[in-house]
Amino acid sequence: MTTSPTEGSLPERTVVDGLRSGSTGRAMIFGTGLIGGSVGMALRQRGWHVSGVDTAEGVAAHAVRLGALSAEGVDTRADLVVVATPVHVAGEVVADILSSGEWNPRAVITDVGSVKGPLVASVDHPYFIGGHPMAGSEQVGVDGASGELFVGATWVLTPTAATDPAAYAQLRNVLADLGADVVALAPAQHDSLVAVVSHVPHLTAATLMALAADLGEEHAALLQLAAGGFRDMTRIAAGQPSIWPDICDDNAHAIVETFDLLIEALVAMRRRVADHDHDSLLEILGRAATARRALADDLPRPEGLVEVRVPVPDRIGVIAEITTLATELAVSLFDIEIAHSVEGDRGVLVLVVDGSAAPSLLDALTERGYRSSSTPVGHTR
Repeated sequence: MTTSPTEGSLPERTVVDGLRSGSTGRAMIFGTGLIGGSVGMALRQRGWHVSGVDTAEGVAAHAVRLGALSAEGVDTRADLVVVATPVHVAGEVVADILSSGEWNPRAVITDVGSVKGPLVASVDHPYFIGGHPMAGSEQVGVDGASGELFVGATWVLTPTAATDPAAYAQLRNVLADLGADVVALAPAQHDSLVAVVSHVPHLTAATLMALAADLGEEHAALLQLAAGGFRDMTRIAAGQPSIWPDICDDNAHAIVETFDLLIEALVAMRRRVADHDHDSLLEILGRAATARRALADDLPRPEGLVEVRVPVPDRIGVIAEITTLATELAVSLFDIEIAHSVEGDRGVLVLVVDGSAAPSLLDALTERGYRSSSTPVGHTR
């Protein structure tokens, strides 16, 4: 890639024409398994030309036959590059792209790995934005790929102080166009939280499934008794085993910390059962049931959305600061764009959020020195 924009400047919104929300462009995918293949299918359904390669012989050609790719091969003209390789090789792929002079200098690059800290720390470039789609399937490989995989799924982006604001906005809008709920987190925060909601649950499900399989060797009827609850809880144990050693290596600290908390909680649960402590048992089960039902809350209707406009100074890091603030406040961003002032020394960050969440975001922005305003979507200004 060519040199990055002048440090501290907010680039023009037209950084990557192909990455405007609702438009099409050229995409390049490294790794055409379940996630890479699903990205390819979703983009092609929206009119993109998608090229791709895979280190496993014949996989990319199979992805073409399945409709996940338009063509096999490397497209250096791509507007969007998605690195969907295992986490331990993603950094090398990104580094090779950034060090080459052959690629589109305006291409936005992202990855899909479930650990962000080490990779993001190794890449300091305005057009690289770490990503993690929180979606998957018990099916393995490109044969399980689906263009609908990301509809309703959370897709985390990890912008940093080096992130180009326009590139972030454009990538975010493309992912939202795939049906994903895009949130921003700092890389370290992502790794800590994903240990709780993804890594430890997967390892726990695998442990429980392995235990059941071992006991099933002694009690032939055991697995025949496995009903819906057991199947739902252990479904993710059917995922691809080969990716997990690297995930555990890269996020070991957060995973171990979370296991310590889980073990402590399980010991407490064991104590409730052993002591026949019905009151405590009902309290924890009720709290868990309430929290679980809250995960199914519906998104707001369009008439309930509000546009928040935030004048932002011409400095690096502002996109990461505001978008991660929204995530910390549990404010979903339904759209984002960068508008530019005629004075040239500042821009306006335009966020579309749930109207009920807008006041808390406006208050938090005010506390941080931003003079923001809000208008109902569709309201004539």
